[in-house]
Amino acid sequence: MIRDDIKAAQIAAMKAGDKEARATIGLIQAAVKNRDIELRTGATPADDDAVVVEVLQKMVKQRRESIAMYEQGGRPELAAAEQAEVTVIERFLPQQMDEDETRAAIESIKAELGAGGMKDMGRVMAELKARHASTLDMSKASALVKAALAG
Repeated sequence: MIRDDIKAAQIAAMKAGDKEARATIGLIQAAVKNRDIELRTGATPADDDAVVVEVLQKMVKQRRESIAMYEQGGRPELAAAEQAEVTVIERFLPQQMDEDETRAAIESIKAELGAGGMKDMGRVMAELKARHASTLDMSKASALVKAALAG
């Protein structure tokens, strides 16, 4: 489980004296704990790793947005700090699908659903998310789905 990997990495970072990694892993643990608390009021998720991956993907997305803003604002040292956090967080994410694999998955779903135009984008995206949410950057996938349905 990803939670176990995170806990082991926290211990390893403490033993190695890696303050940056330890701080980032602490942020990960706090975000996962917050998500657990949010989920207490609803139905229990079927897959614990899916919840953790969702939290990690959200954290990466937030940091990438921050990096873009820092670079626009002329603050490369802050962008570098955010990038270091992204590197630590991505260690715990499953291997992401590359563009060719994503296109193949989209074409497969498109054929299964009989999708032919932009009106089917919601159905294709929903199925894509259901099957590949943990191994796919949905923002990039959205552009690829649009291109596949438009062309």
